[in-house]
Amino acid sequence: MQIQVETFTVHKRIPLTISRGTTAQTTNIWLRVMEDGIEGWGEASPFSVGGSAQTTEVILAKCQTIAPLLQDATPYDRQKIDFLLKDLHLPSSVWTALDLALHDWVGKRMGLPLWKLWGLDRTRIVPTSVTIGISSPEAAQQRIQSWLELMTVKAVKVKLGSPAGIEADRAMLKAVQEVAPAHAKFSVDANGGWSLEEAIAMSHWLADQGITYIEQPLPEGQEAELPILYRQSPLPIFVDESCFTSRDIPALSDRVHGINIKLMKSGGLTEAMRMIHTAQAHGLQIMYGCYSDSTLSNTAAAHLAPYADHLDLDSHLNLRDDPFVGAVMQEGCLIPNNLPGLGVQHA
Repeated sequence: MQIQVETFTVHKRIPLTISRGTTAQTTNIWLRVMEDGIEGWGEASPFSVGGSAQTTEVILAKCQTIAPLLQDATPYDRQKIDFLLKDLHLPSSVWTALDLALHDWVGKRMGLPLWKLWGLDRTRIVPTSVTIGISSPEAAQQRIQSWLELMTVKAVKVKLGSPAGIEADRAMLKAVQEVAPAHAKFSVDANGGWSLEEAIAMSHWLADQGITYIEQPLPEGQEAELPILYRQSPLPIFVDESCFTSRDIPALSDRVHGINIKLMKSGGLTEAMRMIHTAQAHGLQIMYGCYSDSTLSNTAAAHLAPYADHLDLDSHLNLRDDPFVGAVMQEGCLIPNNLPGLGVQHA
């Protein structure tokens, strides 16, 4: 099995600002697994949570490290591959790139798209939300208008946790709601930008505004305060930065209503599936999110989309130079196609 790795840089049409900063472009990694004339494709994108950053440079170096170690393996040797790499302490995004490529290869070998290989029902895929970053009320209104020009919008996620405080959050949300489609489902994501007192107050105010759920209201590392918010919030609480893999879910199950699965955090589709089943076993709701991922990664997540209660897979829609095509938007839903494997091709 041969592995090739290269970088590609993508630029956002509109930079995205969250409570931790602003992103305008990223350099991602494209990993290809080659065996028997078939190529499997995977992607790793950089991200930072808390004090841990998975940079492009670190991801690329680790991807290059694993290539010679897997020359005698095949894409079918998943347990062998895990054993060979287990002591390398690979970043989760590196595991993601490899995992996606191996799944893609097997699907292509079988001649089936992954959703069909797993027996999933694409009609169960819910609309994906479009994201409005932290900005002035006027800029937020312009952003929702630009989304409406691009696609059918049935769900909107508004980034809150503004450094200017919760009054700025309220003003921006009200501005977006004024111009958004009346039927759109709204959620908010504070990216850990609130204190416990702010989160409690905002949960009641947001409930009055018809918001569906609150994502990551408290900073990562303050999970001990979540039970207080859980008891007092009239809205469901989801966690993102506080939940990376299935191992994190049991300890959170008594203090949140749902989890946000991101392929780059989890380490790929294999662990994402474990997270889905673990969350279901604990009675939690499930959503998927993304970082600065291209169509390659978001298409991979779309294959598991029939399991999700909520979806936020819009990062590729905000790229000016996405090198890939794959899953397509249909009436606000991101639908994987009928091509084998991930169903991703060059743009």
